[in-house]
Amino acid sequence: MSYSRTLLTGDAQGSIIATDEPLSFWGGVDPATGNVIDVHHPLCGRNLTGQILFMPTSRGSCTGSGVLLDLILSGRGPAAIVFSEAEDVLTLGALIAAEMFAKLTPIVRLEPGAFARLSGARYCRISNSQLTTDAGNVILRPPATGELKLTPDDIAILEGRDGQAAQQAMKIIVAMAAQQGATTLVDVSQAHIDGCIYASPANLTFAETMADMGARVRVPSTMNAISVDMANWKTQGTPKSLGEPAARLAEAYVRMGCAPTYTCSPYLLPTAPTNGQSIAWAESNAVIFANTVIGARTAKHPDFLDLCIALTARAPRAGVYLDDNRRPQRIVEIDALDEVSDAFWPLIGYVAGRASPDRIPLLRGIEDKQPSRDDLKALCAAFGTTSASPMLHIAGVTPEASLEPAANADTVKISRLDLAQAWRQLNDGPDEVQLVAIGSPHASAKECREISDAVTKVLDGNPRSPDVAVIVTAGHHVIEEIRSNGILESLTQAQIQVIPDICWCSISEPVFPTRTRAVLTNSGKYAHYGPGLSNRHVRLGSFAECVEAAVTGRAKPRLPDWLA
Repeated sequence: MSYSRTLLTGDAQGSIIATDEPLSFWGGVDPATGNVIDVHHPLCGRNLTGQILFMPTSRGSCTGSGVLLDLILSGRGPAAIVFSEAEDVLTLGALIAAEMFAKLTPIVRLEPGAFARLSGARYCRISNSQLTTDAGNVILRPPATGELKLTPDDIAILEGRDGQAAQQAMKIIVAMAAQQGATTLVDVSQAHIDGCIYASPANLTFAETMADMGARVRVPSTMNAISVDMANWKTQGTPKSLGEPAARLAEAYVRMGCAPTYTCSPYLLPTAPTNGQSIAWAESNAVIFANTVIGARTAKHPDFLDLCIALTARAPRAGVYLDDNRRPQRIVEIDALDEVSDAFWPLIGYVAGRASPDRIPLLRGIEDKQPSRDDLKALCAAFGTTSASPMLHIAGVTPEASLEPAANADTVKISRLDLAQAWRQLNDGPDEVQLVAIGSPHASAKECREISDAVTKVLDGNPRSPDVAVIVTAGHHVIEEIRSNGILESLTQAQIQVIPDICWCSISEPVFPTRTRAVLTNSGKYAHYGPGLSNRHVRLGSFAECVEAAVTGRAKPRLPDWLA
């Protein structure tokens, strides 16, 4: 966008807190305090309450919309947010606050030159028509109204034919379509709901409000991992202050017709979409996997918008729903490495996201590595922690990697040194570990079998150390499969817990062992978010290193051989 515009109106004033690096509000901002908790972000430790936040865009989890909504409703949110690039997740959270709860937080998008000039100012005042700072002023255009062409069915929903909830949902979709520049809506065949995670009380408020209005999904809708093990949270010792609202939240979505799949790996389900299918998924790793590996089409829908689309079966035809917007916008050349372990895939995803934080990249230089679907699962999840992009391409691997790059595509390089530096950043902690964390995103049946085989081989009939907990999180569909083939029993005999419903990014004490001081994981996503979420050291390791640590209680030296 070449000019400055108000996305959501309102008056605000406050001190400026500015960053050049996007931030995920989920996993990056504590909704109870407004403090930035992402230990890898330059704003870590700063408080956003009452501030005017300047940042290019957001990144990471779709659940950021719920965190911002809760911050706004509790009075702990920023006074306003100023972006310089397209942004949906936080904008949607502020839109819900305004539409449903009459709480206004201005959202502004400045053209890049004005953003660069004004983000260094100390104080800011925002009105509907002007942004004023001690470094200069900018005239703001009003929110876009767009030229959205609605079908007769869309109009009927908007006029209340299908009830109050569907009407509210269509109003929100129309508002988001306008700010995204969409001129039509697209039919979707399925949805994946991310708003069922209890990231904050606002998630429950929204869901029960919609359910009480009679909301009912119009397309098959699966549910993401939630915040408790639904059947066992009471016996696990989960406090009622978390267990009861988290269970109510899940039940509200089931009431609205969503399937209680409770998995962050919906692409492992039998209902997974196919190449070219238009869907509406939330949960960042799932969105990136669907677009990248499957070739399905879905925007990175924020929490709450996912349900709105499920209630109407319609989404704004914008972003990567459009052919031209799926082209690579940056070429990422990767230094050749000879032999690599499976830890290469989350690491390269993490670094590629940093190299392309705001656009779709094409990765070159790893065509010969032949990643498995589990490798690609790990890569997509880690990429989503550092990039706002809903997809990427890998030359010779992913189905749309042959798309002609955009005319303005540039090229950047990732060196062995870049990878080694990132590895060290994700390995801050002691060698001695008390917990091995597998399943972020949820483990596949193949991964569970590999864990069982590897641990059985290493133990060779000897008991495993009781000083190290090993927990695998997986979806019910995977747990049923490994129960039927004996893998679950083998894992149980090796004192490895397999837990449904929750994922590492929502696990909390006492399910998360309280005595833990350091964690080893094979997930780049959890290695990034884990320190802020758990207040522990979290280190990244290969699958084999995780198995060895499960037996010995020690992590390998900091830099793997293939990076040394």
